[in-house]
Amino acid sequence: MEHRVRLAALTWKEGDVYVADCPAVRIASQGDTEAEALENLKEAIELYFEDVPGVELPECGEAHAREVEVAFAS
Repeated sequence: MEHRVRLAALTWKEGDVYVADCPAVRIASQGDTEAEALENLKEAIELYFEDVPGVELPECGEAHAREVEVAFAS
């Protein structure tokens, strides 16, 4: 039986590669494009949970990434 769940993913460019991160499962991946990074992330998550029967993750509705600015002494 196949189960599907929606998870939030964050993406950003880091140097010459794109990074895709899924905070809910603490898994990240990268690729030459944002789309490739997301595909690699999906594959990494699927492989991670491949041997974990019956895992239940909370479904994510619409997620929003935000930036915050913080100040600290240098």
